[in-house]
Amino acid sequence: MEIYDFISIDFETANEYRDSACQLGITTVQNGAIKDVKSWIINPEQSFSTFNTSIHGIDETMVQGQPTFKELWPEILPYFGNEEMGNIIVAHNATFDINVLLCMLERYNIVPLDGIFLCTLAIARRTWVQPSYSLSSLCNAFNIIPGKHDAGEDSRACAELLLLAAKEKEVDLSKDIACDNDFNDIENKFQVYFGTFNSQGYIPSTCKRKQKAKLLQAIKGDKSKENPDSIFYQKHVVFTGTLSSMRRLEAQQIIADIGGINQTGVNKETDYLIVGQQDFKIVGEDGMSSKQEKAIKMIEKGATLEILSENDFLRSL
Repeated sequence: MEIYDFISIDFETANEYRDSACQLGITTVQNGAIKDVKSWIINPEQSFSTFNTSIHGIDETMVQGQPTFKELWPEILPYFGNEEMGNIIVAHNATFDINVLLCMLERYNIVPLDGIFLCTLAIARRTWVQPSYSLSSLCNAFNIIPGKHDAGEDSRACAELLLLAAKEKEVDLSKDIACDNDFNDIENKFQVYFGTFNSQGYIPSTCKRKQKAKLLQAIKGDKSKENPDSIFYQKHVVFTGTLSSMRRLEAQQIIADIGGINQTGVNKETDYLIVGQQDFKIVGEDGMSSKQEKAIKMIEKGATLEILSENDFLRSL
């Protein structure tokens, strides 16, 4: 097995099920530079949904005669590691890709190795302030050639994004991670946690919440702009998804200026949940974020909170 600084991966799926991988991309990074970009078409042995095909362009005709994941596994296994050592795995919204990997291994009764991974979606949120953190939007923002849902090219774009963030945060991923102090140093500089996976499942790579809470606490309202007539005055407000009209921080500033109270998550005090655009790779199979799912369950149990679209939010200002 060859040891890399890290490998970045990207899966495309044939349908809404996580065990329907139809393409895998892997980019290897060594000594701080991209070494190889590879991709494989996979026969998922499942039907394709029109929606998924419209995203990545792969259909039934393209997978005929291609290897199944089980047949491909011996070839790709060395990229992930062995029983003694593994490479750091990186993906954009890594929870999706790690979940696909584990579901494919489970489907074919392949025992997964223990692994660690980082999520460039979480890292980007802790590195830059952007209106959107989708891979395509970040590529446009930093002059990275977008992958356009080709798994190989998406994995390459993800690798370039991590190298850019590592440079900005002064993180050296080329050195061996030999002890807990090395892990802690990387986590502290990126302000994210490593994710882990094994035969029992996975723990996601997430942003350090303390940093997020401090950022929200730093938003102070302008008393001269308070509006007691606003529906948001002295109300608890949560945002989820990406707003198309403004950055989330700008929207939270508007709420604070009105005299409302911003929250990071939905709870019993929440009065309004404002829903922006959702990335289909980030939300669940029902197309809703965890915040929206929680809000709906609370409403079903009698909670008085309201769910507003971005247009509803703008009309209410």
